[in-house]
Amino acid sequence: MKAVTVREFGPIANVAVETMPDPVAGPGEVLIRVAAVAANFVDTLVIGGTYQFLPERPFVPGKGPAGTVVAIGAGVTGFAVGDRVLAMAEIGGYAELCVAPAAQCYRLPDGLASADAAAMSLAYDTAWFALRERGRFAAGESVLVLGATGAVGFATMQLARALGASRVIAGVSSLAKAQTVREAGADAVVELTRPDLRDSLRDQVRAATEGKGVDIVIDMLGGDAFDAALRALAWKGRLVVVGFAAGRIPSVKANYLLVKNIEVSGLQISDYRKRMPALVRECFAEVFALFEAGRIKPPPSRSFPLAQARDALGALLDRSVPERIVMIP
Repeated sequence: MKAVTVREFGPIANVAVETMPDPVAGPGEVLIRVAAVAANFVDTLVIGGTYQFLPERPFVPGKGPAGTVVAIGAGVTGFAVGDRVLAMAEIGGYAELCVAPAAQCYRLPDGLASADAAAMSLAYDTAWFALRERGRFAAGESVLVLGATGAVGFATMQLARALGASRVIAGVSSLAKAQTVREAGADAVVELTRPDLRDSLRDQVRAATEGKGVDIVIDMLGGDAFDAALRALAWKGRLVVVGFAAGRIPSVKANYLLVKNIEVSGLQISDYRKRMPALVRECFAEVFALFEAGRIKPPPSRSFPLAQARDALGALLDRSVPERIVMIP
């Protein structure tokens, strides 16, 4: 098979498309012919050797491929050859064939194309856990999404709207992106590049929530946006840390949490796949049901052939492609 390989950790220039032996499904595993796989920022961390969990080299990167089951390992039940699935494999997705634990495969609805499923992977499950599990979202609450134009941001806005949020507020770097996030489900837009953000973000959020502040913040940015969003929380508000795209890892003064009865929690989605697979299955069941009901939609995506993996990852890192990037073997 053709596959993207990493023989030494480092920049994306290190990856190469090579001919590799076809993998074989072992006990409890399925072999999938990959139809599409998203390019994820976390994949670049694995390639660079800076992620929390690193595979032995050489390896094939790529999380969350979608495709068709072509072989089943011993002991696997519930799947058959020919089933279309999303496989939340930790690695191996950047290839024509991928082996994944059957426990982490999810049958796709008939109306969901493989490329759209790949575009949703690692975004909608992250958003679901940020809202449902870590944020304890309840219908009627307001949600502020920092980094709203990213994959997880888009998914969070879609899910918050579908699950009954009273207000979905999108945090953007420029109001030129306002129309984009409104089409994705935002009721209001706040600007994250205004002067004196600590006060200006709070003022914008209060204006969008009748002076109450926001119930839940989902933060993919960190840095100054985190500091400002903490001040924009309503009483008993919850802020969920998903990432640090802005670069700086912020800190919290515990007395501020006490005074406002607010919470800060973190989300590492890979841990849930390992420790609570039944809850992950519940997550995808709800996400796919919302899709079938027409209440959420996949993000806009742009396809690259797998042979152009370096170009796809480069476009991801320099943000030259606004859509979700999907690679097609």
